[in-house]
Amino acid sequence: MENGCEIPWSEGRWTHEPVRVEQDGDDLLVEAAEGSDAWRTTSYGFVHDTEHALVCPMPQDSAVEVGFVARFEEQFDQAGIFLRAAEDCWVKAGLEFADGTPQVGAVVTNPASDWSVAPVPQWVDRRVTIRASRSGDAVTVRARVDDEDFRLVRVLPLPEDAELEAGPMVCAPTRAGLVVRFTSWRSTAADGSLHP
Repeated sequence: MENGCEIPWSEGRWTHEPVRVEQDGDDLLVEAAEGSDAWRTTSYGFVHDTEHALVCPMPQDSAVEVGFVARFEEQFDQAGIFLRAAEDCWVKAGLEFADGTPQVGAVVTNPASDWSVAPVPQWVDRRVTIRASRSGDAVTVRARVDDEDFRLVRVLPLPEDAELEAGPMVCAPTRAGLVVRFTSWRSTAADGSLHP
C-alpha cells in the first residue's frame, strides 16, 4: 500500500456541520453535536441522518485513509471514515465505544443498515487509522492502531458507477462534548488484492 498524498482539511465539505471545528497544527479537532448519528431502520426502527462527515470525491481504484486518536468513554462515541453514494447508500467504518469497550467495525447501508463489530480494548488513547479501498464492485475496509499491520474489517459491495464521497466522520449519539482529534486524511492507490 502506497503512502499517497495528504488531503487538506479545507478540501472537504461537511454533510452536517459540527458544533466546533478547530485546526491545531496539522490536526483537526471536531466537536460532535449530541444526538449526531447515521443509521437507517434496522432493529431500532428509526432513521438518523445527522453524522458529521468531511467528504470529498473518491474515484474508482483509489483508497482513503483517516487517522484519529481514540479517546472515547460514553456509549456510542465514534469516529472513522464515512463513504456516501446516496441518502440510503453509505458506509461508516471506524471505532465505536459500545457496551463498555471500544469496538472496530462498520455499518453498511443500502437501503437499511447492518452493523458488525469486534472488541479492541487495547486501542484506547492510541492513534487509529481506518482505510477504505475501492476497486471494481467492492470496497475493502481495513483498520490498524499506531504502526501495526492493517487488519481486515469488512469487504462490501458497491456499484462500480457510484459517485462516491469519503472522508473523516464523528458522531455522538448519546451525549454532548465529544471532541475527536483527527491526525490525517489521505488518498492512496487502491489495494492490489484482498489478501497480502
